[in-house]
Amino acid sequence: MYGIVRYEGGVYKNNIFKEWIEDIGGFIIQEHVMQLDVYMTLAIPQNEIENLKIESKKYKGKVVETPLAGTEIAIVAPSLSRHHLPHTACDVSEYVRRFGAKPNMIGLSRGFGKKTSSIREAEKRLIEEHDIAIYVMGNFKSCLLDKTHLFDVDIPVVITGAPETLDIEQPYIGNLGRRSQRLRHSEERQALKKMIEKTTELIDKRREELSFDAPIIPPVVLKDELEKSVEEIFNVLSPMPITTQLDGLRIKLPYDACHEKIENVKIGNYLLKDIAYITKSEMKNYILVKIKPTSEIKG
Repeated sequence: MYGIVRYEGGVYKNNIFKEWIEDIGGFIIQEHVMQLDVYMTLAIPQNEIENLKIESKKYKGKVVETPLAGTEIAIVAPSLSRHHLPHTACDVSEYVRRFGAKPNMIGLSRGFGKKTSSIREAEKRLIEEHDIAIYVMGNFKSCLLDKTHLFDVDIPVVITGAPETLDIEQPYIGNLGRRSQRLRHSEERQALKKMIEKTTELIDKRREELSFDAPIIPPVVLKDELEKSVEEIFNVLSPMPITTQLDGLRIKLPYDACHEKIENVKIGNYLLKDIAYITKSEMKNYILVKIKPTSEIKG
């Protein structure tokens, strides 16, 4: 099993440090170099994480725990209008990014209105492509209770809103309703921390479920193999051309032009199409890869 952490350090002997990471069987998921500072998201074998912390000190760096790393989270707002999308949704998105997640903001086309709100099937499928969804709702308890059908998706969800409590089935975090300013006050910051705690709890539960019948190949290993085999990935200008999920990947290449090449990448003794479901994503015609569990391949 791999643990995913963030390394923060300088450019001093950074190439030597990256070679050490490869020598212990680790992978660099993402790297940002800003002037003299280096930020890397790393996938490291669990038994090597303590050694990583010791090694990083040699290069004046530090290892930061990122409990949501390797996950893709949908930040869902009831609409794209200024009443729902700005400020709180942006702050929630930025906050989960600090803990290692890759957030995608999604505004529903018909999520507004107490009696007329709805969620389209395409929107539901798009949300379900993620590991977890965080719904950023509004200020009125009656409005939230009339929109519980929006939360009916087949992945874990966390609901946020202004009322302190809400009698719904899904986990709910209060004091995060619609604001006309950024979330700076102490009670709002505490609410963001509670949201991260609940999100981490659900992600850890999902990781535990997957451990009973793990994907035949870890997503970070598959990402590394694809980067070695598919040169088109290096022409993608979007950040994180391959986004890792708990049980798969999102590849930011056009499905129609590239899916056959992706399907026929050789992974050990298998072709990728033999060990994964490869479909067209609801997001920008990208390629979605869901890795099959070990029992399905070797059972």
